[in-house]
Amino acid sequence: MGQPEYLALAVAYDGDAFQGWQRQAHAPSVQAALEDAVSRVADCPIQVAAAGRTDTGVHATHQVVSFTTPVARPLKAWTKGVNAHLPKGVRVRWARPVNKSFHARFSALWRQYIYLCFESDEEPLSAGRVHFTQPLDDARMHRAAQYLLGEQDFSTFRAAGCQSHSPFRLVHHARVHRWGRLVGIDVRANAFVLRMMRNIAGALLDVGQGRQDVAGFSAAVAARSRAAIGRTAPAHGLYLVGVSYPDELSPEPLPQGLVPPMLAARTSLDSL
Repeated sequence: MGQPEYLALAVAYDGDAFQGWQRQAHAPSVQAALEDAVSRVADCPIQVAAAGRTDTGVHATHQVVSFTTPVARPLKAWTKGVNAHLPKGVRVRWARPVNKSFHARFSALWRQYIYLCFESDEEPLSAGRVHFTQPLDDARMHRAAQYLLGEQDFSTFRAAGCQSHSPFRLVHHARVHRWGRLVGIDVRANAFVLRMMRNIAGALLDVGQGRQDVAGFSAAVAARSRAAIGRTAPAHGLYLVGVSYPDELSPEPLPQGLVPPMLAARTSLDSL
């Protein structure tokens, strides 16, 4: 064997098909499917590290993983070759060489999630892709979301069982977008505590549906207590849509502008 190669992959997947990202003994996971496929191309066991571990039912249009391989392969082997061994519902979008110090999780500058809500009763073509809801006041939700900005204690949105040593996170932006009846809660942060994004979505949905006002949301953030908010939004509305790295390590710059992620999610797995 020659010198080891260090690679990063961007991966898209349908969370409905798996019991979350992390490998499990008796349930299908994205990690297991991907590692098995990469190992077949490498012809040896390969373990991958991911930018973030998504829960059961959470989707991704831009998850990033990194791994080391003792064998050289053309880059297309790590895309088309790996895809040939993957089950329906997960696809490698691109492969890039990276340097030895690159790590998909620890090298990341920020992660971006979007939670999608659709103002409608359930429709068959969108089931499992969005959270169906009554009409939302997206402008009021956006005003409330601004209280998430900056570095602060996010204990209010931290689930029990979180293993992080600190509840502090730095939120770069928190926005609420609308595309017709589709409403997206868009949050970018250096990292997220356990269930943080789904708890943010649940609290903002209460604001959008009039069960909570902006001042109440602000007070809940400041309370630093999970008891200050109510429901956790269902997993199936959540998408990991971006991960960024320092320029010298970045496998590929993220595209400029925000594409409605529902469209990206519905085409990314079929267009490769």
